[in-house]
Amino acid sequence: MKIAAGSDHAGFAGKEHLKGWLAERGHEVIDLGTHGPESVDYPDFAARVARAVAAGEAPFGLLLCGTGIGVSIAANKVRGIRAAHCTDPYQARLARQHNDANILCLGGRVSGLGLMEAILESFLSHGFDGGRHQVRVEKIRRLEPTESA
Repeated sequence: MKIAAGSDHAGFAGKEHLKGWLAERGHEVIDLGTHGPESVDYPDFAARVARAVAAGEAPFGLLLCGTGIGVSIAANKVRGIRAAHCTDPYQARLARQHNDANILCLGGRVSGLGLMEAILESFLSHGFDGGRHQVRVEKIRRLEPTESA
């Protein structure tokens, strides 16, 4: 599976680690930056990943910043994106099953690499349940602006 990945400087080390982890499991990672630990602005990279997912270049995205909060806020401005900031595997499972989340957001300064792997594994291992949740996701879609950010 293709996964678009991005981070700011605070999430760079985590992104690099998870790229390798994903590749070991047969996934193709589209790295949309940043490509080093120098200070950058997280909205730029959140937008790149969100736009790639929204355009169908990858079915899922992975974003990291210091806490995961900033990238989730920024990514959710793009039409068609349901970015979920998850801090444990249970949240990641429900983000997929109940919310049809298409981007996982993690905090490079608040979660260890092993926990990030477990959260990502849970996110990728579960699908959308549909049913009553489909109605709710449709209501979320109707809240979106008519044009993408």
